[in-house]
Formats: sequence, C-alpha cells, structure tokens
Amino acid sequence: MNREQRASSARYLRGTWVPLSSSLGFLVRHVKLLALGLLLVLLTGLLTWIGYLGAIDLINGLTGHFFQQPPAGEGLWGWLQTWGWLALKFVFVLVTRVVAFYLAFLLAYCLTTPGYVLLSNATEKIYLGGAFPAQGGFSVAGVITDLVEGIKIGIVGILVTVVALFANFIPVIGQGVVFLIYTFYSALMFVDYPASSLRWSLGRKIRWVVRHRNRSFRLGFLPALVSMIPLVNIFFMALLFPLFTVHTTLNFMSVEAGETGEPAETPDQ
Repeated sequence: MNREQRASSARYLRGTWVPLSSSLGFLVRHVKLLALGLLLVLLTGLLTWIGYLGAIDLINGLTGHFFQQPPAGEGLWGWLQTWGWLALKFVFVLVTRVVAFYLAFLLAYCLTTPGYVLLSNATEKIYLGGAFPAQGGFSVAGVITDLVEGIKIGIVGILVTVVALFANFIPVIGQGVVFLIYTFYSALMFVDYPASSLRWSLGRKIRWVVRHRNRSFRLGFLPALVSMIPLVNIFFMALLFPLFTVHTTLNFMSVEAGETGEPAETPDQ
C-alpha cells in the first residue's frame, strides 16, 4: 500500500480491530463482492472434485490390480490371508481417499489464488470508495505471480502439516502446540491475499504475521478451529474462504493504516 492509499484508508481505520460480524455485513451489502466470493467457492469446489477424481484414477491405475482379487489360500492360513487383505484394502482406500481429497483441495487453493487476490483487492477498493473490480484487473504477469505465491503458501502448508504431525507427540502440550501452528498458518494463508496484491515476498508476509502476532492469532483462530472439525472441515473452509478473505483484508488495511496516526472510524460502508 503506497503513502496515498495509506492516508486514504487511515480516514476509516487506524489499527482498530474489525469484528467478523462487520466483515460479514460488508460482504453481504456489496452484491458484486458477494457474487465474486460465491463464484470462487464454486470454482474451488469444482477444481477440488476434478483433482480428486484424477488422483483416484491415477491411484487405481497403479494399484488396482493388487486389490482386484483376494489372495488364494486354503485353511486357517488362507482365512488369515483373506482377512489381512481385506483390512489392508480398507485402510488403503481410506487413507488414499483422504490424502487425495486434501491434495486436490490444496491444488484448488493454489489455482484460485489469483481470484482471491482479486477479491481482496476489490474489498480494499470498494471500502475506500473505488470502483469494482480492482484497478488494473487481471494481467498475465499478475496471475502468474499470484499462482507462484499460492504454490509457495501450499508448500509451507505441507511443511506445517509435517511439523504438526511430530508436534502432536509432545507430551501434555502437543495438541496446544499443533493448534497454535495451524492458527498462525491460517493467518498467513489469508494475509497472503492482500499482501500479494502489494507484491510482497513470502518472507515479508511471514514477518508481518510474526510482528502482529496478536492480531494474527485472532485472524487465524476461527479458520484453524474450523479446519479441525473431522470430515466436514474442508467443506466449511471452502464456504467460509471469501468471508475470511474479506475479514483479513479489512484488518490488514487497519494495521497498515494505523501507521499514519490519523483518526479512525468503524467500517460502516
């Protein structure tokens, strides 16, 4: 955000916390913004489903022959082989489906990053009285840059998952550590959108989250909580992504505008 934009946004915000209810009201009151959010939800769902089916077809093509026929055998040994094969097949199907679904969602997240950057940018423009869509719109170079940034965040997400897996085994405090890890990663994931429109590097985004860790915790708390709901978490996250994007964008603007020291107003546009 350049100096002129900061000065303009400071007329409305000055480091104040924007509640989720205010962000929801802002999203609902602006039909074009809401329509873009719903379009992104549908696109994310479609890409996730296509990616999931493709991953399952690939897995079945590589391993399908092994699970087509149970092992031949007679007597007690044959019975043990058959039940062992069935148990292995059940675990394999369960694990591969879950992994394929999450990887497909991660891919969809990366591919829709330019759209969510547009949603974030449009949120800022509308809040400051600018036109929709955001000035400049899409460009090939911008889309490629946003895709690359989305892939970076996705890779960080994989690393975070690995770290959280090991942290889960820490006695007593393991679950709390895991929740904190996912909370701050969730904040980084949504801060990525308004920060990417400013062409910030991944390192600068991480430094922002660390520097404003109290606000980052508040921004990431609910997404992290939703992500831990078994089975339905990914659907809730997809549905709430536009709201969390708008919510984080408004609070990101508030933090950045707070450096100007001008009077603040609550978001009532």
